[in-house]
Order: sequence, then structure tokens, then C-alpha cells
Amino acid sequence: QVQLVESGGGSVQAGGSLRLSCAVTGYPDRDYCLGWFRQGPEKEREGVAGISRDGTLSYADSVKGRFTLSKDSAKTTVYLQMNNLKPEDSARYYCAAIRICAVSRLLRADGYSFWGQGTQVTVST
Repeated sequence: QVQLVESGGGSVQAGGSLRLSCAVTGYPDRDYCLGWFRQGPEKEREGVAGISRDGTLSYADSVKGRFTLSKDSAKTTVYLQMNNLKPEDSARYYCAAIRICAVSRLLRADGYSFWGQGTQVTVST
């Protein structure tokens, strides 16, 4: 059974940084696609960043240059480094995984099978 557990959320002031982690278990060969999503109050879930099995990265325009997705060498944890945070980045952040994906669907929530419970990020002015 694939399981994803997010951590690293918290409260920061605008301009600050946070690093989110997503621990992934359940893929014996550790080969999967993974996306980071966020959902604020009364907003739709939004794709933030994603990585394909071959390491291709995709970012939403709103976070390019500020957020960086990376995967550890063991391929068991995926990170989202978030710098220069803005109040509009406040949301609950989720990671999601699927065995096989198309790069064009990395930021689409309907492209994923497994989801974590999320971690809250709050950015204050």
C-alpha cells in the first residue's frame, strides 16, 4: 500500500522560508511520479510542483524561482523548498504520487492516485 506523509509546515513571515517533506512508502523499486499541491480556504486544489520518474520537473508560474522540488538519493523522500514566501502561499500543502505519469499532467490533481494528509503553511505579513 502506497503511503505519503507530509511534514515541515508552519507559520512564517513574508519573505521567509520553509522546507516541506513528503515521505513515500509502498513502491518497492522507489520509482514514481510525485506532485505537490496546495489548497487554501474556499479555493480549488492547485498544482505547485511535480517530478516525473525520469526527473523532469514542472512548476506553477506562481512559484517559479521561489520553490524548488528535490528528491533524496534513496528516492524515499521528496522535498519542496519554499523561499521568499508570500501571504498568498498560505494553504494546506499535499503531496501525491502515481506509478506512471505524463509530464504534461504533473500539476493536475486528477493525475494522481495516492495522497497524503497535508501540512499547513501560513505566511503572515
